[in-house]
Amino acid sequence: MDLLQGRATITIGIARQLERVLGASVEFWMSRDFQYRQDIARLHSADEEWLTELPVGDMIKFGWLGPVPHPSNEMAACLRFFDVPSVPAWRQAYADLQEMVAFRTSPSFDSRPAAVAAWLRQGEIEGNAIECSPWNPRQFEESLLSIRSLTRQKDPSRFIPQLRRLCAASGVALSVVRAPNGCRASGATRFVSRNKALLLLSFRHLSDDQFWFTFFHEAGHVLLHGDQSFFLEGLDVPATAEEQEANEFAGRTLVPPEFLPTLLDLHLDSREVIRFARRVGVCPGIIVGQLQHYGRIKRNQLNGLKRRFRWED
Repeated sequence: MDLLQGRATITIGIARQLERVLGASVEFWMSRDFQYRQDIARLHSADEEWLTELPVGDMIKFGWLGPVPHPSNEMAACLRFFDVPSVPAWRQAYADLQEMVAFRTSPSFDSRPAAVAAWLRQGEIEGNAIECSPWNPRQFEESLLSIRSLTRQKDPSRFIPQLRRLCAASGVALSVVRAPNGCRASGATRFVSRNKALLLLSFRHLSDDQFWFTFFHEAGHVLLHGDQSFFLEGLDVPATAEEQEANEFAGRTLVPPEFLPTLLDLHLDSREVIRFARRVGVCPGIIVGQLQHYGRIKRNQLNGLKRRFRWED
């Protein structure tokens, strides 16, 4: 039985018995056993290489993986996390993502497909746990006005639960998941079913203007581009028509068109920016971000009006 299941090595003695019973030469059986051992070693090496591609340290640190008592248990823990039976099955399941990340990431951006896959998988796990009403695009679009007012709240521990509830009421599961080492994604959207969209944010830039612009950009994808597409942001992506549309949607939602002439005429004065932000109904950091986007001020100007956040370990 051990021989049939590959646990026992074919020795010369066993090879001679196989020759007498089954035919073929001793050299044939020895060669087949040698080839089998090489194949097993190659597969084991490929599995170990997969582990080095994953941000296992961060996955444990962030609580995505349970306690791993010994490094030898890491493989099984990671396969359970991805809900796949083997590394080849994982590579098949994430083949499209691996190609996308490899294609869309320049050499100057250290973003690894396996790290992005881990971030997406954790977002999927958290999104699946969120109970949502059926997808209602009109209700979601109408809720953006209420969501926009959340930009003035300072504490993520307060505004993120409110943001999640407002999204869930329209069929959108909001997951905010810290990006692990090797993942430069800032946001992603896709429909996990006909009645439920997943909107995933990484909070990677840790500033209020970036967080809220990314949220409304992803909301634009959900509303404008249907339930058949998958969008992944923050990987040095060349501009596409869909990305430009989502950018424009975010910009006009945060600063409605009727306020744009006044925005572009603002002076380099903190108090004037704060007054204008109050008038528009958003946080000052968003106004600073838009002024920088339109080239009215430099990237290093008025950044003191942006709120900065940090992850708690």
